[in-house]
Amino acid sequence: MIEPTESEDITEIDRFIAALRSIAREIRAIESGEISIEQSPLRNAPHTVETLLSDNWSKPYSRQDAALPMGSEIGMERRGKYWPTVGRVDGAHGDRNLVCACEPIESLAIN
Repeated sequence: MIEPTESEDITEIDRFIAALRSIAREIRAIESGEISIEQSPLRNAPHTVETLLSDNWSKPYSRQDAALPMGSEIGMERRGKYWPTVGRVDGAHGDRNLVCACEPIESLAIN
């Protein structure tokens, strides 16, 4: 359930609804076989500027769809777009292969 009256204005609610509709369209495209789930825009999101500007673009969807999945008419548009500096992180791999970057306990001891 969404409670729009407490914290979000109608513009933000409209943006949220547009995002859900966009995801539903992508699901239908996957179900119909038009695109594979592994190559879907949502599965490969977020798209970094480096990825979008690279000469090596092998995705089955456009850079425009990757950069602005809901188009430039909804929400913040291009001028307010947040550009992530990293792509998707494989959290499960990190959970299974933990690498501690902490200092040794001895170095934190108070003498």
